[in-house]
Amino acid sequence: MQKMQSTILLNQIRELIAEARVSVVRNIDFIQVWTNFHIGRMIVEHEQQGSHRAGYSEKLLINISEKLTHEFGRGFTDRNLRFFRQFYLTFKDRTIWKSPISKLYKKENVSISQSQVGKSIEVSNQGIVQSLIAQSCPPGIFTLSWTHYLFLMSIGDQDERSFYEIEATSQHWSVRELKRQFNTSLYERLALSRNKSKVKELVKRGHIIEKPEDTLKQPYVLEFLGLDEKEEYTETELETAIINKIEHFLLELGKGFLFEARQKRITIKEKHFHVDLVFYNRLLRCYVLIDLKIGELTHQDIGQMQMYVNHFDRNIKLPEENPTAGIILCKHHEQAIVEMTLPENNQQIFAGKYRLLIPSKAQLRKQIESVQL
Repeated sequence: MQKMQSTILLNQIRELIAEARVSVVRNIDFIQVWTNFHIGRMIVEHEQQGSHRAGYSEKLLINISEKLTHEFGRGFTDRNLRFFRQFYLTFKDRTIWKSPISKLYKKENVSISQSQVGKSIEVSNQGIVQSLIAQSCPPGIFTLSWTHYLFLMSIGDQDERSFYEIEATSQHWSVRELKRQFNTSLYERLALSRNKSKVKELVKRGHIIEKPEDTLKQPYVLEFLGLDEKEEYTETELETAIINKIEHFLLELGKGFLFEARQKRITIKEKHFHVDLVFYNRLLRCYVLIDLKIGELTHQDIGQMQMYVNHFDRNIKLPEENPTAGIILCKHHEQAIVEMTLPENNQQIFAGKYRLLIPSKAQLRKQIESVQL
């Protein structure tokens, strides 16, 4: 009986892979992900119906792996089959399959319900695989490549995993960029600049930019500059390093930023001043000025930024554009000084810390917990 069920499972997977490879689908990555999801489902549901003897599942995967590899080539090692199983278990809530795998073995119609689509498909045993691929591939359930999902499965926290999937999709991150954003704790750094309800929005909607403070991170991570925190460097050297890595810096700033100028000169009553970096955010439809400070932030620095922002609002921005925002990037700042210097309803000037080394995720999580208690 077990041998027969194993053979049936192998034939089901074999047919699914064969159909997936000959189907004409625009998005090849999606078909691969969808196919892997269904292979994982077949394995899980077969195991639930099969023997509970120790080692049965492992031997089953090894046996199926050898036969699939012989027939279809690379990609079906027992290790990969375990990944497919894990993939299904991680994301199975997105698609609800009411019929158990045992019904697929019977020569009768089965009803497959998909919560994402909101409709059922009646399929016969003979046309199960064709229907799975041709009819039951709703758009939007899986939006990334298989390599992306392999990495996402390594993220244990469901909320954090959801955030990175949304961002990787909306920002078209490569796997390399996804790993970089995770390793620099983007989720935790955004969460530190938000209250509890805003953190929940990160999980459901990703990083939404609606007002200047939405762009803030605590801290900004500039490890790509190659500067050593232990060595002395000037503000000019910091600025030059940023310009030399402007593409990386734009990614770190976040969504919608466009670089306009370095050392932008403004003149007030025949006195010249220079804004370190000038950006425009197309989502906010406003200028964003950045001043760099290697020491601790002072109230004079905040006053200087206020002057820059006022000048842009009164003399440079267009009437249809939103008020200018200013961010002072510094190594250290006392929030009490910032709050006392700025008006209570401040929505334009912000202080942000920067780090030249990647911060510890554990330390950031502790900070989040302490802030949100």
